[in-house]
Amino acid sequence: MNSFRQKLIQLFTATILILFFSFGVHAQRNITVRKNIPLDSIRLSDPYILADQKSNSYYMTGTGGMIWKSKDLKSWEGPYRVTKTDPESWMGHRPMIWAAELHAYKGKYYYFATFTNTNVKIDTVAGNIIDRRASHVLVSDQPEGPYLPMADPTYLPADKPTLDGTFWVDKDGKPYMVYCYEWLQNLNGTIEKIELKPDLSGSLGEGKLLFKASDSPWSREKDKDGNDVPNKVTDGPFLFNTGSGRLGMLWTSWIYDKYVQGVAYSESGTLDGPWIQEKEPITPLNFGHGMIFTTFENKTLMSVHSHRSENGRYIRVPHLFEVDLTGDKLVVVGPYKP
Repeated sequence: MNSFRQKLIQLFTATILILFFSFGVHAQRNITVRKNIPLDSIRLSDPYILADQKSNSYYMTGTGGMIWKSKDLKSWEGPYRVTKTDPESWMGHRPMIWAAELHAYKGKYYYFATFTNTNVKIDTVAGNIIDRRASHVLVSDQPEGPYLPMADPTYLPADKPTLDGTFWVDKDGKPYMVYCYEWLQNLNGTIEKIELKPDLSGSLGEGKLLFKASDSPWSREKDKDGNDVPNKVTDGPFLFNTGSGRLGMLWTSWIYDKYVQGVAYSESGTLDGPWIQEKEPITPLNFGHGMIFTTFENKTLMSVHSHRSENGRYIRVPHLFEVDLTGDKLVVVGPYKP
């Protein structure tokens, strides 16, 4: 790993730990809920927005285990803590929560998220000590929670760091989790799928490779000799269908020190692919980890976060882009202001 990437990881880990312990530990007892907050005034990584038809409300979550609520995407209220994990589970007492998503499915609401127990170490690779981290699913009867554990204590192997799990029902009618197997251990991040039980309460079988970070024609980094090579990172998968019925996947990586999002399309129209990567990314530099939703006015939007570093601290802000899915490919129309 080059020195810049090593430094970037250290900065990210330090920032997350500072935010977690200063906000997560102390503020969880006394969270200050704010009202009438503009979207661009919220600090949130990996924003995911559920447009809930039953309540006619938008629910936004992401990294941190909180939810924000809005009626119009313009004015937001929150944050609300919505998760109740089992302290006796592998997650421990206060797990970090990354990249949470909300999915309505068969009358219930499911919380797909990455949980990290920093007190448990599973491996050391290339000098990096790897925490116990995995994608997992919680459930609730209401979009605002509380989201609680289900039957299975684990969904993915305990000896592998996995993250950014998302949800998809494939053409076989079966539910799947699509997730990243983290590059910190395999040194070439992958995106994989695993079948879920019909009620999403656990997983079935083993994960299957969909594609690798090195398959990307647009991501880049420098190797130890200073040569350009594909970036190692796979981040934030999200599945969608175009108007023509084509299956696509958003995912994020890096171009040197710039965070950016690309897209791949499945030739078979199923998760099994093969996945063909678009040659160029679809967002401006330093925007990524996107998802797509439809507003109550039937407008198709993509939620992403912007990314910058100030004095060694990451600043990430939710943003919306209008997109066009009516044709054969996703087309980013431009920034959307609620």
